[in-house]
Amino acid sequence: MKSRLKVFVTLLLSSFIASQSHSADDSKQLSVTEETFRCLSELAATGRFFVGNILGNLDDTLAVANSENGGSFPPGSLVTLVPVEAMIKHEEGWNPATNDWEFFLLDVSEEGSRIAARGGAEVVNQAGSCFGCHQLARPEWDLVCGENHGCAPLPFSLEQIRDVQKSDPRCMRKD
Repeated sequence: MKSRLKVFVTLLLSSFIASQSHSADDSKQLSVTEETFRCLSELAATGRFFVGNILGNLDDTLAVANSENGGSFPPGSLVTLVPVEAMIKHEEGWNPATNDWEFFLLDVSEEGSRIAARGGAEVVNQAGSCFGCHQLARPEWDLVCGENHGCAPLPFSLEQIRDVQKSDPRCMRKD
């Protein structure tokens, strides 16, 4: 009986997650290509993570990222903690279930970035669904996890995170 219940709950959860991943309005999706993702040191460092804005609105992105009270990130905001994962905020209405954020898994090398996966709740890293973790952030943090934002703590020290950030192979390019 327990295994049937487990299967039922798994199927129910899977269908819920799948229903949360589809865009409500593709006209609100920003153009994102592999060239969008570059060396972390080319982005603005803020706290533990890095930000950019693909629409050029870096000041407003930084204002929210550096706020002690949170806020809503503007469209075009790019947030990344490590070279192989990122999230980008699309125009309001693109995907209300994910607060208009799209999650990306990247393969990175000296040659640049390759998008390995992108989307909403269906994007899964080694820890599980990206959205599954980010949805735990309190509303004022707009799905962005940080210290004391409501998300589960990462099982890595700040020093380990910094080492991974410094090892971004895209920063080693010899153009």
